[in-house]
Amino acid sequence: MNLQQVKQRFGIIGNAPLLNRALEVAIQVAPTDISILVTGESGTGKEMIPQIIHQLSSRKHGEYIAVNCGAIPEGTIDSELFGHEKGSFTGAAGSRQGYFEVANGGTIFLDEVAELPMQTQVRLLRILETGEFIRVGASKPIKTNVRVVAATNENMQRAIASGKFREDLYYRLNTIPIYLPPLRNRQEDIHLIFRKFASDFADKYKMPSVKLTTDGAELLSNYSWPGNIRQLRNMVEQLSVIETSREIDAIKLSGYLPKENETTPLIVGGKQEESFSERELMYKFLFDMKKDLSELKKLVIDLVNQNGSIQLNNDQSAIVNRFYQDVNSNNTNPLLLTNNPPASDTRTPYIAEVTEDIEAHEEVEESLSLEDREKELIRKALEKHRGKRKYASEELGISERTLYRKIKEYNLSE
Repeated sequence: MNLQQVKQRFGIIGNAPLLNRALEVAIQVAPTDISILVTGESGTGKEMIPQIIHQLSSRKHGEYIAVNCGAIPEGTIDSELFGHEKGSFTGAAGSRQGYFEVANGGTIFLDEVAELPMQTQVRLLRILETGEFIRVGASKPIKTNVRVVAATNENMQRAIASGKFREDLYYRLNTIPIYLPPLRNRQEDIHLIFRKFASDFADKYKMPSVKLTTDGAELLSNYSWPGNIRQLRNMVEQLSVIETSREIDAIKLSGYLPKENETTPLIVGGKQEESFSERELMYKFLFDMKKDLSELKKLVIDLVNQNGSIQLNNDQSAIVNRFYQDVNSNNTNPLLLTNNPPASDTRTPYIAEVTEDIEAHEEVEESLSLEDREKELIRKALEKHRGKRKYASEELGISERTLYRKIKEYNLSE
């Protein structure tokens, strides 16, 4: 089967050189049993490569099982992949076959393979090297003949250096690497994909297809698409459902595209909603506040030590007044620092009141721990998506398994 036939069969749109190269390698290695590692950013369509490899191989009549390694809790992933014996753990009422046993003679696709726990990586390495595995709670090895195709959007060299992923397993999986390019590197394909999605949604919702004006098409092609094909598809669906006009110009399209320097890409109806990726901004604000308060305290103390009284220039007065007003925002008569302290105040109580308030402000600020902020962001994400971990984890930028662990750690209800 040639390249164009594969594209037609699997609904792949585009002619970018990097995309064609990835497909050509997949076609070439499909008849073999070599392990494949597919890399690329999230949303680039990595799940299509193992399907192509399986359907073009001699295993096409066997089982094809896709496993999202990041979506399975760490405590159950060994049982899911390798099976378990009756009584091997609490709740194991009977024996169960794992995916590697069910897929004997077929293909297993391990998506987000970098999320596998270390003990599971050891088991996977044994299968790749010997074709054997042991069920949880058993002692007898079982033979299996499974082809493994793995995928990840992580930098594997960085994962190895940090101790998150085994180097020997990486080289065993990465016998043949296949890289899928991000959408921004397929500029000539973006408008083609847009039109395909527009046609699909027109059929789905029984309405005319949306079309781009010249300036709209130019904006579409020049946008960076951090969410890649998944982001483009979601945007086209929003346009198809929400916009009454079927002609989309650059102004209208820009309402559905987050600004390139923003990290809050959630768009509904052309209006930007609050995203939980504002976490970084909150952390920065807290750290900057602490730094400014420390400098303010040092400024006041230094001035007192040097002069015996507070004598501030205009710039210094503005800084002190701004922070002091923040601390005393609920005080009807806040004490403001000027170039000269109020005549009615003696120096000692005046200094004491200012420094005490500054220390109190620092103490409150320091109690806003990053752990509390993370817990609050996770709680809000779960509430927003009605407890659906898949969508909450995508918005928070973490895997489902990590989110599951955080929910248990913080004792959060879904």
